[in-house]
Amino acid sequence: MNNQRQEMDMGFTQEVIPECHHLCLIYDSEEERRKIVSEYLAAGLKRGEIVRYFADTTAPADIYAWLLELGLEPRDDDSFRIIKAESVYCPSGSLIPQQVIDNAVTRYAMAKEAGFSGSRACGEMTWVLRGIPGSERLLEYEVGLNMIEDDFPRIGMCQYDARLFDGAMLFKVLQVHPFMVAQGKIVRNPFYMKPEEFLKQLKPGQ
Repeated sequence: MNNQRQEMDMGFTQEVIPECHHLCLIYDSEEERRKIVSEYLAAGLKRGEIVRYFADTTAPADIYAWLLELGLEPRDDDSFRIIKAESVYCPSGSLIPQQVIDNAVTRYAMAKEAGFSGSRACGEMTWVLRGIPGSERLLEYEVGLNMIEDDFPRIGMCQYDARLFDGAMLFKVLQVHPFMVAQGKIVRNPFYMKPEEFLKQLKPGQ
């Protein structure tokens, strides 16, 4: 295991992103989403990372088909797993931000122990729109990811469908992601707020 700081290959662009960050993909085209997400996942598999996909509306068979088109046939094992998004974000039936963050840190420790080069996750966020208990705490969870101190190489991508989420919510989403995907490229998010600053203006239930 290489303990030196590194950059993470995103797959869909030649640009790289510093390790230990998370980014948002705000999309309005399924074709765009498929290309970015499939190449992002493939890059992680090729790099020997532990890869997790948290699916809400996308069928697992479709995700496997995306990867097959890229020449990959991952098995559902420790290296790659597709998990129902709701069971990841709301394992006890509601969203409890610290619980989900603690589970992520546990995953990093497991990946490190098993010799993986890093951890890569990708989550569909449409489950939030169903009014699941605790979903009003989504931003608390998102900003908490930016406060994890574990230095194991990791990257996470949160997918938000611009056709379903309103503009006010998407602006808040931008405030808690240091990087974003724009026109198929990685950019430092100009709307990002440092966690301590964001938490000061975060009202209960937002």
